[in-house]
Amino acid sequence: MAKVAMAFCGLWLAAGSLAQAPAVIGELSKVDLQFMQQQRQILQDLAAGNVGRQFSGNKERDLDLLQTILDRQLVRGDQVRELQAMGVIMGDLLAAELDMHWVIYEDRAGRSRALRYGNTDNFLFPMTMIARRREAGNTTPVTIIYQKAYDIIDLSRPALPFQ
Repeated sequence: MAKVAMAFCGLWLAAGSLAQAPAVIGELSKVDLQFMQQQRQILQDLAAGNVGRQFSGNKERDLDLLQTILDRQLVRGDQVRELQAMGVIMGDLLAAELDMHWVIYEDRAGRSRALRYGNTDNFLFPMTMIARRREAGNTTPVTIIYQKAYDIIDLSRPALPFQ
């Protein structure tokens, strides 16, 4: 019985070690870059054709446009591709404001496009921030999702001198 318990403990520890395997971080491939550009274009076309506005890189205007698209139900909770495209737009805004960059984050759960702060282990996954919420019926406003993501990274940033 003691041997079984020891074997079980060893298996449990080994499984725990596997769960802690580090993620592999890489650069976006040409295919990733093309896919993300297509995602941006899907949203540009949707916004221009239905709202008469375009994404500009201005945080307040672009977040408002994302919210307008959701409020008018131009993108529904079952439209994963479009919801993830909204995440690319929001991710671009976060990247610009927080000096982050897009990377590939690969772990046991799979391969994801993520934002990385510098060379730290601080990552955001904006492509799914809106999508997962909407798929579950959560209607949290885009500005709140954005602010929560911003705050997560902002807390880990070093303080500027003379503040």
